[in-house]
Amino acid sequence: MPKAYWIAHVTVTNPAPYKLYAEGATEAFKKFGARVLARGGACEQMEGDGHLRNVVIEFDSMEAALSCYNSPEYQAAKNHRLGAGIANIVIVEGAQA
Repeated sequence: MPKAYWIAHVTVTNPAPYKLYAEGATEAFKKFGARVLARGGACEQMEGDGHLRNVVIEFDSMEAALSCYNSPEYQAAKNHRLGAGIANIVIVEGAQA
């Protein structure tokens, strides 16, 4: 079964509530066995519109990634992000070996 990746491009506009989002989302990621591969850090926007914060999170499966996103834990955290940033999030299935 291929892994899945949660890819987020974010611009934080209100740091205080966004911090609450990040804390709650981290707990949801732990519950679903996610591994953070990139979170923030230096980036170079090569094409298209970019955001200052880029995140890549690995899950064991597409099912686990979707379950995490739809979980009560993540949805509660997401409520803190609304109005605190601009986010583009996609969940993509990894390539099979």
